[in-house]
Amino acid sequence: MKPLLFLSFWFWAIPLCIAQTDPVSQAHGARSQGMGNAKIFLPDSWTYFNNVGAMDRIEGTEISAGFDHRYGLPELTTVDLALAWKNEFGTLGLGVSRFGGKLFNQQLFGLGFSNTLGIVSIGAKVEWFQTQIEGFGNGNAVLFSLGGVAELGPKFFLGANFSNLNSAKISQNSEQRLPTAVQLGVSYLPIESLRVLAELEKDVELDPIFKVGIEYELREWIILRTGVNSNPSRLSFGLGIRKNRFGFDYAYGQNSSLGRTHHVSLVLKLTEK
Repeated sequence: MKPLLFLSFWFWAIPLCIAQTDPVSQAHGARSQGMGNAKIFLPDSWTYFNNVGAMDRIEGTEISAGFDHRYGLPELTTVDLALAWKNEFGTLGLGVSRFGGKLFNQQLFGLGFSNTLGIVSIGAKVEWFQTQIEGFGNGNAVLFSLGGVAELGPKFFLGANFSNLNSAKISQNSEQRLPTAVQLGVSYLPIESLRVLAELEKDVELDPIFKVGIEYELREWIILRTGVNSNPSRLSFGLGIRKNRFGFDYAYGQNSSLGRTHHVSLVLKLTEK
């Protein structure tokens, strides 16, 4: 695929996908992907990417690795690594992500911190973002993001995330800006084995997206998930397996316009409460 041909596909596909493929705006981790891309409050190490403010809600230090394969195209593949280190003064996070192929790719590296004050957990992160296009050169940007979650009751949580608050440009030589978005959502646990999430996401330049996700613990070690999001409509299913400190998650997504996606991630708990 020639560079210009690939770029033509890229700028066609991004609006159609509602910009949920680049490392900034996409949901990270197969757990989130299996729940319709819901990401405001799923307390695991993937919260570094999805809502840094919720990172201090994890039970202990975790490290995660993930792989996303979208629509049968290697050029739309993402690999991720996330670390959340929990300690007495809060939780420190580190995230590394790479999206794309040889001709077009984007890299993200960042550090974040989250702390809990009463019923509220808040956090912030700073990230370095690079875009590389073969034959066109590289672009670099620094991004700032904020997030938080409030425990309104033992079964009800309210969260918000603000990504790329500084509206960074893709490079100093371009007027094109990276996605700036706001996500608002609730998480409800009607029973211990069931979690329901509802979220609204709004990119400043795109129509809003509504998401609903459900997670059900079928057994102590096996978890089922499903979800849907709008604009365009996308249906997701997921499976999680937990054994001692090790976790495996798989998600399958069906996009009404572009086709199928597959997501796999691994989680290892290094410490626990």
